[in-house]
Amino acid sequence: MTELEHRFGAIKACPINYVLAINDTLNAINGKWKLPIIGSLLFQKKRFGEIQRTIGKITPRMLSKELKELEINGIVTRKVIDSTPVVVEYELTESALRLSSVLDTMVEWGVQHRIDSLAKTM
Repeated sequence: MTELEHRFGAIKACPINYVLAINDTLNAINGKWKLPIIGSLLFQKKRFGEIQRTIGKITPRMLSKELKELEINGIVTRKVIDSTPVVVEYELTESALRLSSVLDTMVEWGVQHRIDSLAKTM
């Protein structure tokens, strides 16, 4: 058993620690726009405008704020490429890439929930 498996087993055995771990996760990715930003960067690094176009209704000011917070929390890296004009690229960290399975599960649940909800209204 790896150290992570041992720790996870101990966390699952204690509801208080389980909730604390959920709060740790939410502190890093909570907010209306953070998960869509992470989803946008999941497949490849992008420039600011590309992220904004992928997400849609997010304002430049909000995108900038959320990217800074994600960078502080170790979810996104910002790379400035010295060129004319200067190019800035955003990319997920290794830690953030491990969110892929979480996001896949959320997408599956969301699609199924939408189907179930529509079926109830018909």
